[in-house]
Amino acid sequence: MSHPLRIAVADDEPDVLEFYQVVLPEMGHELVCTARDGRELVKRCRQARPDLVIVDVKMPHLDGIEAVRELSADEPLPAIIISGYHDLATLRRAETEYILAYLVKPIREADLEAAICIAMRRYEQFQALRQEADSLRQALEDRKIIAHVTRTIMAEERLDEALAFERLKQRAAERGQTLAETARALAACRAAG
Repeated sequence: MSHPLRIAVADDEPDVLEFYQVVLPEMGHELVCTARDGRELVKRCRQARPDLVIVDVKMPHLDGIEAVRELSADEPLPAIIISGYHDLATLRRAETEYILAYLVKPIREADLEAAICIAMRRYEQFQALRQEADSLRQALEDRKIIAHVTRTIMAEERLDEALAFERLKQRAAERGQTLAETARALAACRAAG
């Protein structure tokens, strides 16, 4: 890892929690909270705001997968699931949300360290893809509103498309705005009046 992480862990087995309390700081990470069940994990994570969650699947009150789902509903939070089981149903449930690694107990320090590195790298890639998708979505919306307003200018001022587009560009330059900002303002003005 290039930088230390703030990590939250949850397991209903005291010896596993003790393992994390020893091993994670040795790896250079900060253990920001521990929990013995899923409800407690959700509550503590909302206060501590960790970079990563390591959680056991089978816990009282709320299992680890449900806890990750609840935490990720607020904002994306990468998670590593730990389980004593590797049945198909549990694996299928773990494929969802922000679960980026799955380890089977007993956990070895080397396996945990590798899972943390891979999970965080995958999370960074996921976040980059989300940002790219958001940018592309915004660019598409911008193009749609610019095209709509250009067509409106064409109809109102009886111009061809190139001249209508130039008119829109000129208005944007006069206002010190982007084309999309000007197009949105003109569309809102026309819709209101």
